[in-house]
Amino acid sequence: MLVLGIDAGGSRTTGLLADAGGRVVSTARGPGANLQSAGELEVEKVLHQLIEDTLGESPAPAAICLGMAGVDRPDDARIIRGILARIGYRAKVLVVNDALIALEAGLPGTPGIVMIAGTGSIAYGRDDRGQAARAGGLGHILSDEGSGYWLGREALRAVVRAADGRGEQTALTAPVLRHYDVSEPAHLVRIVYSSGARPAEIAALAREVGDVADHGDAVAQAIIETGAGELLRMAESVARQLSLSAPVILQSGGALRGVTRLRTRTEARLTDRLPGCQVRLLDVEPAHGAVRLALAEVAGHASIPTYHPTTSG
Repeated sequence: MLVLGIDAGGSRTTGLLADAGGRVVSTARGPGANLQSAGELEVEKVLHQLIEDTLGESPAPAAICLGMAGVDRPDDARIIRGILARIGYRAKVLVVNDALIALEAGLPGTPGIVMIAGTGSIAYGRDDRGQAARAGGLGHILSDEGSGYWLGREALRAVVRAADGRGEQTALTAPVLRHYDVSEPAHLVRIVYSSGARPAEIAALAREVGDVADHGDAVAQAIIETGAGELLRMAESVARQLSLSAPVILQSGGALRGVTRLRTRTEARLTDRLPGCQVRLLDVEPAHGAVRLALAEVAGHASIPTYHPTTSG
């Protein structure tokens, strides 16, 4: 018996095929598959290829758990189940937010909070009564503060503000121009609005913000400090909603992993504002949490937390 766990984020999708004991027998990776920003057709293409690559010659899985950014509402789950049915997989299907599988990967079955800052951002937690709460995670137009996209967007804004005299000069200018292969900030307008505004492409600037900040640029440092404050507020909101006084807080996502300054500043602010909390970097693939939930679904005891009444899930 095999199960398939999938972690579908804004920039990358990971599939893990595991046996009945949870041992991973096959791994595959693909591009991002965010239903809200990429659309149903693109998600179907990505998932179809990913599942084929993960399975290879293996038999169809008994259950599939898919954790996807921005997906934890009934209509979203229905769309994803329809996609999987169209591409030929009629196994038991569990569709959850990617934050839940990250939390399950690092804190299996126990209370805590996960803070994800990848292309997008979200804080998600659960208590010991089976209730969940979230803050953020509503996409790059409505939220995603402190994410890779947000850091990249703030860098773009800082560069054009510096160019027209509204903001401080910043060392971000050179790497931003290099990223888009243009010679001056005025040329960013055409390329960003015509083809370069995809969240994943803007999020790719996050590491540049971190590098420039580490070399002493005040503008880049201010961007990261503001982003860390936004991530702090997300975690504080979840802890407050669930009455978690000293939670374990997992940090996950490409921006927190790739931008050390963002991770350390966020950790410092969390430990200051939530005394007694334990902050650590998630040290396993979030897709392992999807594998655990898929195995529980086969056994008939998958437990998906329900949102606290103050959370709009």
